[in-house]
Amino acid sequence: MEKAFTLTQVSDDLKTDCASYFLKGEANYWWESTRVLEREGHVSSTRFTELSLEKYFPDYLQNQLEVEFLELKQDERSVLEYQAKFTELARLVPEYVSAETQKAKRFQQGLKFEIRSGVVALQLKTYPSVFQAALAIESDQKLTIKENSVKKRKCEGVINMADQGESR
Repeated sequence: MEKAFTLTQVSDDLKTDCASYFLKGEANYWWESTRVLEREGHVSSTRFTELSLEKYFPDYLQNQLEVEFLELKQDERSVLEYQAKFTELARLVPEYVSAETQKAKRFQQGLKFEIRSGVVALQLKTYPSVFQAALAIESDQKLTIKENSVKKRKCEGVINMADQGESR
């Protein structure tokens, strides 16, 4: 909503009215009753945001998502899947990723050991560089696995041919 307000240059005085106009169903009923309970005639956009967050993003949920972010690991995800989850959670806990180096370090910490060890050696400081390096390392690992698989099949083929020659 803030992006739309910035684009259309809506004044602070009108932001609450514009945002509340789009509320539907239960959210609209909640806002109508909440607005009456606010002592001031006009509710500022800052106060509207505070009230909305209290209602729809309470402390216990914020704490739960914070813990999920801090415990986030790549595990069996690809780097792209891990990055998507990291980005989703990071926007909800900006205090952990407010500095570029902080964000890079946190992302790096959650990578699989095989990828993280390669990224750590590069001593990268920015999130995009850590992400790109992790992608490159993962891609190289997949290629290596594929090459080893081809070599193994070739070796098995040679052994099978030798076994067939001996049994004749």
